[in-house]
Amino acid sequence: MHLENVTIHPDKYPLRDRYPFNLPVFSQPQSIPFTTTVTLFVGENGTGKSTLLEALAQSCGIHIWRDESRSRFEYNPYEDQFHRCLSVTWTSGRVPGSYFGSAIFHHFAQILDEWAAADPVQLQYFGGKSLLTQSHGQSLLSFFRSRYRLKGLYLLDEPETALSPRSQIDLLEILTNADDGRDAQFIIATHSPLLLACPGAVIYSFDAAPIETVAYEETEHYRIYKSFMENRRRFLRPR
Repeated sequence: MHLENVTIHPDKYPLRDRYPFNLPVFSQPQSIPFTTTVTLFVGENGTGKSTLLEALAQSCGIHIWRDESRSRFEYNPYEDQFHRCLSVTWTSGRVPGSYFGSAIFHHFAQILDEWAAADPVQLQYFGGKSLLTQSHGQSLLSFFRSRYRLKGLYLLDEPETALSPRSQIDLLEILTNADDGRDAQFIIATHSPLLLACPGAVIYSFDAAPIETVAYEETEHYRIYKSFMENRRRFLRPR
C-alpha cells in the first residue's frame, strides 16, 4: 500500500457546530488503516464518506479539478478545512495520484480537449480520442483504463453515477486486477453493490460512529438490493 492510514484529530477542529466538523462520524479521534489494494467507503448520503475522501485528496497533495466559475447561494468557509485536522502516513513516501468525481469529470474532459487542440498526442493517454466525442459512460471507462495503469493513489467519489451495470462490472474488473503489478491503490466512496463486491476489498461503513469495517453481505446497500430483487412487490405496494 502507498497510503498506510489516516488519523482524524477532533482536537484540531476550529468549531463543532458547522459542517463538516458537526458530522457524528467524525466526533471522536480515530485512525483508519488501509491494508488492501481497494478500500471502499459506504454509507447513506450525508454520513461523511465523500467528505473524508475529498479531505484525503487535499492531505495527500492530489489536485481536485473544479469549475470555479459557478456562483453559490451560501458559502461555508469551513467546508474545505477538514484536511487540516487529518494526518496521513505513507508506507514509502508520497506517490502521485488523482481524484475522480463524476460531477467534475466533464470539466476535466473539456480542458483535455483544449490541450489536444495544441498537442493531439495528449489524447493517446486516454484511449486515443476525445473524451467529449464518446458517451459519458464510454469516456469514463476510457479514462479509468488509461489512468489506472500507472503507479499511484486513486480516490474515486461515486464513480458508478454515470455507469450502466455492465460498465460498473467493467470498472470492477479494473479494480479486481489492480494488484497485478501496476502498483495502484484505490479508495472509493460508493453506493454500488456491484463495486462493493470487489474481491479482497475492505469496506468501511460510515453509518455509525466510529467508522468500522463491515462485510459485504452486511451492508445496507446489499440487503436492500437483495430484498428488492427477491420480492419487489413488497416495495411497490400502495401506501
